[in-house]
Amino acid sequence: MAGKKVLIVYAHQEPKSFNGSLLKIAVEELTKQGCSVTVSDLYAMQFEPRATRNDIVGPLRNSEAFNYGVETWEAYKRGGLSKDVVEEQKKVQEADLLIFQFPLFWFNMPAILKGWMDRVLVQGFAYDLSKAYDGGLLQDKLSLFSFTTGGSKEKYATRGDIRYLLWPMQHGIMHFCGVKVLEPHICYAPENVSEEKRKEMLTAWTQRLKTLWKEEPIDCSPEWYFK
Repeated sequence: MAGKKVLIVYAHQEPKSFNGSLLKIAVEELTKQGCSVTVSDLYAMQFEPRATRNDIVGPLRNSEAFNYGVETWEAYKRGGLSKDVVEEQKKVQEADLLIFQFPLFWFNMPAILKGWMDRVLVQGFAYDLSKAYDGGLLQDKLSLFSFTTGGSKEKYATRGDIRYLLWPMQHGIMHFCGVKVLEPHICYAPENVSEEKRKEMLTAWTQRLKTLWKEEPIDCSPEWYFK
C-alpha cells in the first residue's frame, strides 16, 4: 500500500538461498506497491547478537552487579544505548509492518535474530511492565514471521502443530510489545522438494504480498496456538 513503511529483518547467511529469494520478492513486490522498504540484513551487517555492557554508553546504574534489563531501561530513558541498537529502534519505530525472514533453527529463530530481539526491543522502547500485550508500546504496527523449515509439513504434523513453536515468537515477543500479528508464512522443506514446487512456493508468497494489507491479524490468544 502506497505510503506504508516496511522493515524486513533478514537472518540468513546466503543471498542466493531460498530465504534470499523470499526476501527479494518481498522487497520488489512491496516497493512496487509504493511502500518504503528497509532491510536489516543481520549477517551482512555482522550484527552483534550478544546482550552485553557494550550496549550501554556512559556510566552504569550499578557497576558492581550488572543487570542488563535494568541498565538498558535506564540507558534508553537517558539516550544512552549503543549506536547500532538506536539505529534498529529507529527503523522499528518508523515501520508500519515488520517482516521477519529466516530459516527455522531447532524449532526457533536463528541466534542472530533472537539477539536482535533481545537488544532492540528493550523496556521503555518496546514495552513497559504496566503496558504490555494490547497495551504494549509498539501498538499500531503489524508483524509477519516468514520462515522456512528443514522438515516437511507432514513430519511436523506427527510431532504436534507447528503453531506451538510460534507461541514464544509471536505471542511472547510481538504481542507482548503490542504489535499485531499476521498469519505466519511457512515454506516447508524447500531444499527437499522439486524445482517446480519451489517456484510454486515463491509464487504463493508473491500473491500473498499483493493483498497483504487487506489481511486481518490473528486472534492472539492461547486458543489460536493450542486449540
